Amino acid sequence: MYATLHDGARIEIEVHGQGPALLLPVDPRPAGDGPAAEALRAWGGEPGLGSNLVDGLKGRFTVIAFDYEGHCLAVPKKDLTPGNAVSDLLAVADAAGAETFAYYGYSWLAMMGLQLAIRSDRVTELVMGGYPPLHGPYREMLAVTEAAWEYARNPEPPAENVAPGDWDSSTPSASPDQTGQFMALYQELQEFDDRAVTLHIPRLCFAGSGDAIVYGDKWGGVTVDIAGPLLRHREEIEARGWEVRVLDGLDHMSAMRSEVVLPILTGWVGRHG
Repeated sequence: MYATLHDGARIEIEVHGQGPALLLPVDPRPAGDGPAAEALRAWGGEPGLGSNLVDGLKGRFTVIAFDYEGHCLAVPKKDLTPGNAVSDLLAVADAAGAETFAYYGYSWLAMMGLQLAIRSDRVTELVMGGYPPLHGPYREMLAVTEAAWEYARNPEPPAENVAPGDWDSSTPSASPDQTGQFMALYQELQEFDDRAVTLHIPRLCFAGSGDAIVYGDKWGGVTVDIAGPLLRHREEIEARGWEVRVLDGLDHMSAMRSEVVLPILTGWVGRHG
């Protein structure tokens, strides 16, 4: 099954299970072996994360899985605006026959879930992982993506012996087109005021308590703090109708693992009817 996106490119969709529709922007392919998988494990990632999520959710939901991030890297968008990205997500739902659906996304795909819920009345429930719904790091993410774009245009030899988790010492490997589309996305979002958002659907946000990355001058000299807004502004976020969960001791990579996310989704999505 395929959906046609705003630029005419097609993205593959997998639909599994029965029950309420859940839009899930993950790579549904099972984990492979090799150096890439081993490197991901070393940095705290989970090869086959999307496949593990689908397997754990398809018993309760109609899971609509699609690798939007992987697609954007393979087919970079010349105009990745929030509006165009939302139209892409809706095109996936249309292709899968889902008039309404719950949505779960992590990191920038969580942020896109917020844009989707703002711009469409088809989202029934929203779960944002690894990105705060209020006081989000939009300025900081622009600085990091601008730095990545500059490095992509003027590449340096890959850094050697970078310790897992040392984001500041790592060297970007993406192309100018790949990094440029995300830089353009965050440029567009500089005028977005998440404090002005009003939603009336059930919604939950979560992040690891240690989810903050301090970048040196090489990456823009900013701190991308995900946990901080949930900790400092929890009362305000909850007053706006969000359920907030801060996962003790986890960072950005560990809080997205399937053994963490599956209990949250299966215990929360669909419980508000």
